[in-house]
Amino acid sequence: QVQLVESGGGLAQPGGSLRLSCAASRSIFGFEYLGWYRQAPGKQPELVAHITSSGNSDYADSVKGRFTISGDNAKNTVDLHMNSLKVEDTAVYYCYGRVVINAEGAIENYWGQGTQVTVSS
Repeated sequence: QVQLVESGGGLAQPGGSLRLSCAASRSIFGFEYLGWYRQAPGKQPELVAHITSSGNSDYADSVKGRFTISGDNAKNTVDLHMNSLKVEDTAVYYCYGRVVINAEGAIENYWGQGTQVTVSS
Protein backbone atom coordinates (compact mmCIF):
# COMPACT_ATOMS: atom_id res chain seq x y z
CA GLN A 1 0.00 0.00 0.00
CA VAL A 2 1.18 3.49 -0.82
CA GLN A 3 0.45 6.58 1.18
CA LEU A 4 0.63 10.08 -0.20
CA VAL A 5 2.04 12.49 2.33
CA GLU A 6 1.53 16.23 2.02
CA SER A 7 3.77 18.73 3.72
CA GLY A 8 4.39 22.45 3.71
CA GLY A 9 1.09 23.86 4.83
CA GLY A 10 0.82 26.53 7.45
CA LEU A 11 0.06 30.19 7.99
CA ALA A 12 0.90 32.89 5.48
CA GLN A 13 0.06 36.54 5.14
CA PRO A 14 -1.87 37.84 2.16
CA GLY A 15 0.60 38.30 -0.67
CA GLY A 16 2.90 35.70 0.79
CA SER A 17 4.03 32.32 -0.48
CA LEU A 18 3.94 28.70 0.56
CA ARG A 19 5.12 25.51 -1.08
CA LEU A 20 3.22 22.28 -0.65
CA SER A 21 4.81 18.94 -1.42
CA CYS A 22 3.23 15.56 -2.04
CA ALA A 23 5.40 12.46 -1.74
CA ALA A 24 4.80 8.74 -1.86
CA SER A 25 5.53 6.81 1.33
CA ARG A 26 7.52 4.15 -0.50
CA SER A 27 9.26 3.60 -3.80
CA ILE A 28 6.94 3.88 -6.79
CA PHE A 29 7.28 3.97 -10.55
CA GLY A 30 5.96 7.48 -10.88
CA PHE A 31 2.66 9.30 -11.05
CA GLU A 32 0.45 8.94 -14.10
CA TYR A 33 -1.47 11.93 -12.81
CA LEU A 34 -1.35 14.07 -9.70
CA GLY A 35 -3.78 16.73 -8.67
CA TRP A 36 -3.94 19.20 -5.84
CA TYR A 37 -7.44 19.76 -4.48
CA ARG A 38 -8.63 22.04 -1.74
CA GLN A 39 -11.70 22.32 0.41
CA ALA A 40 -12.62 25.38 2.39
CA PRO A 41 -15.18 25.19 5.21
CA GLY A 42 -18.69 25.04 3.84
CA LYS A 43 -17.53 24.79 0.23
CA GLN A 44 -17.27 22.06 -2.35
CA PRO A 45 -13.86 20.53 -3.07
CA GLU A 46 -12.02 22.30 -5.87
CA LEU A 47 -9.35 20.99 -8.22
CA VAL A 48 -6.60 23.58 -7.94
CA ALA A 49 -3.97 22.21 -10.29
CA HIS A 50 -2.93 18.97 -11.87
CA ILE A 51 -0.01 17.53 -13.76
CA THR A 52 0.32 14.42 -15.90
CA SER A 53 3.23 12.08 -16.47
CA SER A 54 3.84 13.77 -19.80
CA GLY A 55 4.32 17.07 -18.00
CA ASN A 56 1.07 18.69 -19.02
CA SER A 57 -0.47 20.85 -16.32
CA ASP A 58 -3.56 22.94 -15.83
CA TYR A 59 -4.94 25.25 -13.18
CA ALA A 60 -8.19 26.51 -11.79
CA ASP A 61 -8.95 30.03 -12.98
CA SER A 62 -8.82 31.22 -9.39
CA VAL A 63 -5.11 30.37 -9.09
CA LYS A 64 -3.77 30.87 -12.62
CA GLY A 65 -0.72 33.06 -12.63
CA ARG A 66 -0.20 32.59 -8.89
CA PHE A 67 0.25 28.84 -8.38
CA THR A 68 2.66 26.51 -10.15
CA ILE A 69 2.64 22.73 -10.05
CA SER A 70 5.87 20.84 -10.69
CA GLY A 71 7.01 17.25 -10.49
CA ASP A 72 10.36 15.73 -9.60
CA ASN A 73 10.50 12.34 -11.28
CA ALA A 74 13.67 11.32 -9.47
CA LYS A 75 12.16 11.95 -6.06
CA ASN A 76 8.57 11.07 -7.01
CA THR A 77 7.29 14.26 -5.49
CA VAL A 78 4.92 16.89 -6.82
CA ASP A 79 5.04 20.41 -5.45
CA LEU A 80 2.53 23.21 -5.52
CA HIS A 81 4.20 26.60 -5.36
CA MET A 82 1.69 29.16 -4.15
CA ASN A 83 2.49 32.85 -4.57
CA SER A 84 0.47 36.03 -4.05
CA LEU A 85 -1.70 34.19 -1.58
CA LYS A 86 -5.15 35.51 -0.85
CA VAL A 87 -7.40 35.03 2.15
CA GLU A 88 -9.72 33.00 -0.07
CA ASP A 89 -6.93 30.45 -0.64
CA THR A 90 -7.47 29.30 2.94
CA ALA A 91 -8.44 25.63 2.85
CA VAL A 92 -7.29 22.11 3.50
CA TYR A 93 -5.20 21.03 0.51
CA TYR A 94 -5.13 17.41 -0.60
CA CYS A 95 -3.08 15.62 -3.20
CA TYR A 96 -4.62 12.86 -5.26
CA GLY A 97 -2.44 10.59 -7.31
CA ARG A 98 -2.80 7.89 -9.90
CA VAL A 99 0.31 6.00 -8.83
CA VAL A 100 2.26 3.57 -11.00
CA ILE A 101 3.06 0.88 -8.45
CA ASN A 102 5.14 -1.60 -10.42
CA ALA A 103 7.21 -2.10 -13.54
CA GLU A 104 4.22 -3.61 -15.34
CA GLY A 105 2.45 -0.27 -15.14
CA ALA A 106 -0.27 -1.17 -12.65
CA ILE A 107 -1.97 1.96 -11.34
CA GLU A 108 -3.64 2.59 -8.01
CA ASN A 109 -5.40 5.70 -6.78
CA TYR A 110 -4.51 7.39 -3.52
CA TRP A 111 -5.40 10.50 -1.56
CA GLY A 112 -3.19 12.30 0.91
CA GLN A 113 -4.37 13.16 4.41
CA GLY A 114 -4.53 16.89 3.75
CA THR A 115 -2.59 19.89 4.95
CA GLN A 116 -4.06 23.13 6.26
CA VAL A 117 -3.24 26.39 4.52
CA THR A 118 -4.36 29.54 6.28
CA VAL A 119 -3.90 32.97 4.75
CA SER A 120 -4.49 35.72 7.24
CA SER A 121 -3.04 39.02 8.35
